[in-house]
Amino acid sequence: MEIVVRWSSPLPAEERFLRLLDDVEQGRFAAYRQEADKRRFLTGRVLAKTVAAERLGVPVESVKFDATCEDCGKPHGRPRIPGADLALSISHSGDLIGLAATPSIPVGLDVETTTRRADEGLIEYALSPAETASLAGLPAEDRAAAFFVYWTRKEAVMKATGKGLRIPLKSITFSRHDEPARLVFSGDAALNPATTRLADLKAADGYRAAIAVLTTDELSVTEEHWTP
Repeated sequence: MEIVVRWSSPLPAEERFLRLLDDVEQGRFAAYRQEADKRRFLTGRVLAKTVAAERLGVPVESVKFDATCEDCGKPHGRPRIPGADLALSISHSGDLIGLAATPSIPVGLDVETTTRRADEGLIEYALSPAETASLAGLPAEDRAAAFFVYWTRKEAVMKATGKGLRIPLKSITFSRHDEPARLVFSGDAALNPATTRLADLKAADGYRAAIAVLTTDELSVTEEHWTP
């Protein structure tokens, strides 16, 4: 399966971008207090609508998302177009926003800055015993880098399933942080190693990222940096 992941820097809050938001999205945009959060939300939506328009062959202005959360009914769920042969996943961290799209096959994208720290509490919370063991003896900087390889993989598969942290992070085990990404074991029925494919991504300097797709096909991922 060939997938293109697009990365973008935060867009400015200009009228040409703001007019692509519907009323619900305008409300979400306005609710963010920090300018950086506003711009990340705006960029994610504009990027997603641009890709959706390309895939569906329609004007970007006509793309309308339903982001209703299946659990609580609020509009903060995964953006989707009912009836369209399209699945989307948006992720952002720092000054990088990413978008992955598939033809209605569950997909999850995650990106994290490399400046985040990994304390013992976070490692204990997130990693399985085998993953924790792989960090043993690593210098602090290498230990943090290895941890966030696992973390982005885990966030990506959680997003792909749509179950999020309802799947205990410690219940899944991946291949070593210095090996190609692969789901080795899952203690949750929502994830099966035979039908889960992953790839670690380059993203940009200062970031780590991963993509997960619930499929039996092997992945071929191309990364592009997008400028509108």
